[in-house]
Amino acid sequence: MDNGANSYRRFLSGDDNGLAEIVGAYKDGLILFLNGYTGSISAAEELAEETFFRLMIKKPGYSGKSSFKSWLYAIGRHIACDFLRKRSGTADEPVEDMAAVLADEADLERSYIRSEDRITLHAALKRLPGEYRRVLWLIYFEDFSNAEAGVTLGKNSRQIRNLLYRAKQSLKTELEKEGFEYEDY
Repeated sequence: MDNGANSYRRFLSGDDNGLAEIVGAYKDGLILFLNGYTGSISAAEELAEETFFRLMIKKPGYSGKSSFKSWLYAIGRHIACDFLRKRSGTADEPVEDMAAVLADEADLERSYIRSEDRITLHAALKRLPGEYRRVLWLIYFEDFSNAEAGVTLGKNSRQIRNLLYRAKQSLKTELEKEGFEYEDY
């Protein structure tokens, strides 16, 4: 059982520090994952808050069939899908606030992605279709296994393998457009 599962079990037993540990451990990654759905860091932050709020209030049962992280991200994905269905393409932020939102997004990304190569990689990821971006993010940035990514994205292992292959090919093409050179090891 991973640390998130232990923290959640402690929270369910009445230890509020368990939930604080979960938020501290998974908040940034969850926000960036949800940003892949919403395209807005402020909306992703709200959806992450909603995800943790749902854990706190509804206390859904964690079966242990997948990692705690993939289970948590799947909850976030469901919340993001509900949000997108309800929003149905209407802009919810005034144009004047967009500069502040973009500045917040840039600050969060800079703190999460340190090296110049990772920044180049992140820029190329942003140009990929959402489904490719999400599977690559989960596998390579969040260290999910293919099975965990499948649980999170609602796909079977064959679909994840195929999606991951196409996503890597598309990312390679994007990186080559920028003149990215691969090092020989």
